[in-house]
Amino acid sequence: MFNALVVDKNEDGKTSAAVQQIGEDQLPAGDVTVAVEYSTVNYKDGLCIGPGGGLVRNYPHVPGIDLAGTVESSSDDRYKAGDKVVLTGWRVGEAHWGGYSQKARVKADWLVPLPAGLDTRQAMAVGTAGFTAMLAVMALEDHGIKDGPVLVTGAAGGVGSVATAILANLGHEVAGVTGRPETADYLTSLGATQIVARDELNETTKRPLEAETWGGCVDAVGGEMLARVLGQMKYGASVSAVGLAGGAGLPATVIPFLLRGVNLLGIDSVMQPYDNRVRAWARIAKDLPMDKLDAMVQPAVLSDLPQLGSDILKGQVKGRVVVDVNA
Repeated sequence: MFNALVVDKNEDGKTSAAVQQIGEDQLPAGDVTVAVEYSTVNYKDGLCIGPGGGLVRNYPHVPGIDLAGTVESSSDDRYKAGDKVVLTGWRVGEAHWGGYSQKARVKADWLVPLPAGLDTRQAMAVGTAGFTAMLAVMALEDHGIKDGPVLVTGAAGGVGSVATAILANLGHEVAGVTGRPETADYLTSLGATQIVARDELNETTKRPLEAETWGGCVDAVGGEMLARVLGQMKYGASVSAVGLAGGAGLPATVIPFLLRGVNLLGIDSVMQPYDNRVRAWARIAKDLPMDKLDAMVQPAVLSDLPQLGSDILKGQVKGRVVVDVNA
């Protein structure tokens, strides 16, 4: 028997989350059994833990959309007992039981070998949010980052924090957008050279184009803020859009795309091809400074998760929450 955070739904349709002991025979089918060491708390996890269950497809359910640990057993030749692995995406923690458990059973195709230079705790300090941030930076690089500051919206969150640190470490000037003035020192410590108040980008305007300001953007918010940013991009610059916290609508016109050649790049961290996942994790190990990574981390244990799931939905979580599932 081992511990897991289990979310269940009662006859009234209400959900509850509690740490329980479960057996290995209760784990879903899969090729590889992993002794989980760490997971994280992401926005999707908050939706899965919270009332109504959000993204959960079946009950009872173990949330946690990523995990890192050691292979315990495997029916796939690519992995053997003792291998260190990391998993992000593939609807783990939504349709398939996830990382908030001391053991997980998953498909071998979903795993990536832990890259040299990272341990399992560091891998989850990066987690799905940091993996997504690296994919966003790589997409900007593929399309060419223009001269001038690179804007990061939602900069104090999980994706934004890692994107800020990576871009700064690569030598780019970074402007971090935040709605919480108290996070300015935190963003500066990650390498941001300019702090932009969220209200500045939430102001409504009828102008489809404004002054060319940003040489690139990692947008972790979406909605009206994304529409405003599109009109401020430099000619030929790109926006990597990764989040929907501001809504799925885009109240924009085609003018930034037609007259400035702005590229809007959608980033989906879930079903990335294996080679791209390996490439992204290798870049993380190389280009994310570990001292900055440590500064982002808030530690947690399984019993903290119901409250943290609520906090992240309210925008009250800064940086990365790393869950030690064995503590």
